[in-house]
Amino acid sequence: MGATMGKNGILDSIPSSGGTMHIVMLGLDSAGKTTALYRLKFDQYLNTVPTIGFNCEKVRGTTGKAKGVQFLIWDVGGQEKLRPLWRSYTRCTDGIVFVLDSVDVERMEEAKIELMRTAKAPDNQGVPVLILANKQDLPGARDSKELEKLLGLHELNSLYPSISSSISCTTFDHNNTSPQSNNTSSSIPSSSSSNLSTNSLAHSTVAFKGWHIQPACAITGEGLQEGLEALYNLIVKKRKLIKATKKKR
Repeated sequence: MGATMGKNGILDSIPSSGGTMHIVMLGLDSAGKTTALYRLKFDQYLNTVPTIGFNCEKVRGTTGKAKGVQFLIWDVGGQEKLRPLWRSYTRCTDGIVFVLDSVDVERMEEAKIELMRTAKAPDNQGVPVLILANKQDLPGARDSKELEKLLGLHELNSLYPSISSSISCTTFDHNNTSPQSNNTSSSIPSSSSSNLSTNSLAHSTVAFKGWHIQPACAITGEGLQEGLEALYNLIVKKRKLIKATKKKR
């Protein structure tokens, strides 16, 4: 398995399809990227070899809101000499899957460096990221909370700036001091003024958390489709927020 790419990047030569989401799968060597890809593709375990170059497959979501959605997934080799090529694949991608060996604590710092380098690259800032915590079936696998700390995932939050939006104000009546919610989940403190306009708008800031960590096992397939759905939801949410922001300009 595996192929090589041209100087300008494979993604540049492929026309974007409105119904297909382009996903790039990255991670250190031996993290289980190719095993995860072909489990998603064929729903069975395939014995794989180290990827020299890339693998590319079309995969359909089978879970939740991602059911029926087609993903074009690029699995790129994770050997150190191949990592400089990652940037060519992530250019203009819809989402990034970073596959992590949940057992290999000795290389966790190396994985963190590569994840942060990828996510903070100018072309990738704001791109939703799924951290696939692979090999959860093995003894010593770290759980999501511990991996979140080891990888310093809070550092990614600054890459997804809050997006301004408008929401309908809460209304009050004369006889009830409790707010009557109108498309907003935030409470508005009681006021001495008993009447508020139902048509007025309040400006708020929506914090977009653009990453998700998903426990998984590439061999059995556990957690893979759930992770794909989580990434899909992040991509859709980002698109909606950007579209809403543009309309208000």
